[in-house]
Parts: sequence; C-alpha cells; structure tokens
Amino acid sequence: MNWKTLLSDERLSHENRGEERDLRSAFGRDSHRIIESASFRRLQDKTQVFPLDKSDFIRTRLTHSLEVASIGKSLAQNVGRSVLTSGLDPDFTPDMVSSLCDVLECAGLIHDIGNPPFGHFGEEAIREWFRKNLAGVSYMGQSVVHFLSDEEREDLLHFEGNAQGLRLLTHLHFPVSDGGLNLTCAVLATAIKYPVSSLKMDPESSDIALHKMGYMASEADIVDRIEYATGACYCRTPMTFLLEAADDIAYATADIEDAFKKGFVTYEDLISDLREMSVKKEMITNLDKLHDMARLTQVENADEYAIRRWLLDVQDLLISEATQSFMKDYANLMAGRRKKELISERTPKKLLMALKTIAYNRAFTTSSIFMTEIAANNMLTFLLDKMVPAALAYEPGTYPGLMEEKYLSLISADYKQVYEAATRGRPKEECAYHRLLLATDSISGMTDSHAADLVRDLRG
Repeated sequence: MNWKTLLSDERLSHENRGEERDLRSAFGRDSHRIIESASFRRLQDKTQVFPLDKSDFIRTRLTHSLEVASIGKSLAQNVGRSVLTSGLDPDFTPDMVSSLCDVLECAGLIHDIGNPPFGHFGEEAIREWFRKNLAGVSYMGQSVVHFLSDEEREDLLHFEGNAQGLRLLTHLHFPVSDGGLNLTCAVLATAIKYPVSSLKMDPESSDIALHKMGYMASEADIVDRIEYATGACYCRTPMTFLLEAADDIAYATADIEDAFKKGFVTYEDLISDLREMSVKKEMITNLDKLHDMARLTQVENADEYAIRRWLLDVQDLLISEATQSFMKDYANLMAGRRKKELISERTPKKLLMALKTIAYNRAFTTSSIFMTEIAANNMLTFLLDKMVPAALAYEPGTYPGLMEEKYLSLISADYKQVYEAATRGRPKEECAYHRLLLATDSISGMTDSHAADLVRDLRG
C-alpha cells in the first residue's frame, strides 16, 4: 500500500455536485456531508452504554463519535509528522499530513453510524432473532432460507453494525444517486474495520481483521471499487488501525467516567481494581496524587476531579503508545501484514484492558443494565416479528395483506426505493434477501426513543 492511493479522493459516483466551484478539500466536503446527514444526527439518541438515559452528561453514540474523531485526528497528526521527520517514507509529503488528519476525523464520525438502537446489545438482539426465527419465516410457501445464498444467510445470522454502516453510507442516503452519501474511497476504506465477508470472517483468527464481517453481499461490488481505488487489497489500511486505536481509547476511558457518574464505580473501587489487576504502580500513584491535590485545594468533588483529570492523562499516554507502535511497525502496516491492534505492548494494553474490565464488571453486568437490555430485546423482537413478514410480502403495486400494508407504511420511502433499485428485473425468487434487508434497514435506522415509542404505540 502507498499513501497516494490510500488517500484517494475518488468517489463512488462521479455526478457533479458543484465541486468545480468548491475550494474545500475532498475530505472537507466529506466532513460536511456527514455532519449534515440525518443518520449522523440520529446518533444523539442512540445508546453508547446506558440506554435511554435522561442525564445530559452520559455519552451517546454522537458524543462518542465526536470523541473518536478528535482522538483519531490527534493520532493522525502524530503519525503524519513522525513519518515526515523520520524520513521513513520519501513518498509521504507535507500535504498528506492534513489529508490524513481529515480522513481520520471523518472516519471517526461515521465509525458507528450503522449501529441499531440500544448499542451493541441491539446488534446481538437482531442476530439472535435471525438465529431463532429465520428458518421458520415463510416466503412463497417455503422457508425463506431456501431462497438465500450461503453468504446472504450468514449476513443475517451475523448482523453487524459495521457492515450496516457501510450499507447506510453507500446505499441508503439519496437512493436515486449512485454512491449514497458519496464519500471518498479513502474515508470509506478507513471505516471498514473488517475487510471480509460473512463467509470469510473468523472470530478465532490471530488476525484481528477477520474477527467480524465488514460488509454484506449487497455491498460486495462497492467494496471491490473501494479496495481498487485505495490499493488496500482487502487488508486493513494503516488508517484503520489508527481509527481502531482511537475508538478503544475513547470508550475505555469514557465508560469509566460515565460509570462513575452513574454511581456504578467509586473512587475507592477504581483504585482497588487497578491494584488488583496489577496496573503499573506509577499510574495508580498519579491518580492518588491528583486526589490529594483536589482535597488540599478543597475541590468540591475530589473523587470526580481526580478521576476525570487522570483519564485525560491516560488518553495522552495511550495516544503516545499507539503512535510509537505505528512507527515501530510501519513496514508491516504498509504491507498489510499487521495482525494485532496498535495498543498491544504489555504495560499500556494491561491498563487499557483493566479499564474495560472494570467498566464491564462494575456497570455492564448490573441488574439495572440487564433490565434495560431485557426491555430492549423485547422491543426489537416485537419489531422484527412484525416487520420481517411485512417486508417479505412487499411487492410494489400489489396488496400485501391487511396488517402487512400497515407495517410497510412505517418503512421509509427511501428504503423502499433502494429495494426496488436492487431488485429491478430480478425474478421474485431472488428478492427475499433484499426484502429482509428492507426490515433490518428500517429497524437499524431507528433511534432508541423512536423504537421505544413505536413499540408502545403499536401495542396500544
């Protein structure tokens, strides 16, 4: 891989949107398109950790995405300047530093844009529904599985927000336009964390890029175009490793702060758990010093002050570690041979994993979270029970049935238009997969509150 092609400003569609009069960079236009999109705005009401939380402090997918974009841009600045000053790559130019920063910022904004309601649990609930029900769903008098290819079936059984995000960006925006939101190939390639299909994924592989599917059969041809334009050759791009590091840093530190604010983690809990997990003594000492300073200066909430200040220091440390790791393994990253995440050295990874474990043990496994997840599962199950049969009955210009017609009226006209474009000229036997996607597209596009309100209204 080389930076000239990795930073490709080619778009999926070559339609003219006044770009010849636009003085912004291609990636600057990407940023504007993302922020102006309805899908990005919906992230303000999608779960990060705590579903349907009423506090204005707790993070949503929107605030998390903004944080990932900021950290990603910082990593890009560090790496770009390091590559320049080291002379490691003579083909890397000063202009590329700015482009690299813009690409990482855009990729951070969209990295979770395909997530369904209720966060990662929502993904699990959708997967579980298809595992339990797909074979029993009827289409043309037979099980719908009969009409699906192996890859199409696996796409549904392993439903993934990353793959849905690519579909959303390239198909579901502006359905009459080839290319959807029509972002640059550099940004799209960076956001593809897992450059494999559902048939080639391997959760047990030593190569982290194979752990999940990154795209569905419906977007396979688009991924071909992205990979060709960027020269990534179905490997993780170096920029994707930076995006993953930014995501890890953002949520590992944010989850602790949010868990503290919600009362799941106390200052004493954090200190005790860090010691128990053998985190480097210097890090624990720094947290204690910040706490002592807060008490001496009579800060109103010394515990909160110390934790929040310490987490900023942790972020700086992990950003530095990710930068150094990138530079040390530069040749393998550019050759597509890197198999593990950037933050993989023993000491910083232990700290990162400790923060994730503390948040999981102290907050994610509490009864209140479980109760919310049970409610979320009930809501998504209800919606899938109703929307999947309705979508399978959808045939433009024909009457699908009394209740099917009513449920189909809840699906966006844009999504129906995408379905019609994908199935135009195909026999009915080949349309089952795209009808099922019509249901998952509709549900994935909902915010937490809309899904909850809709279920409440439909149940009377």
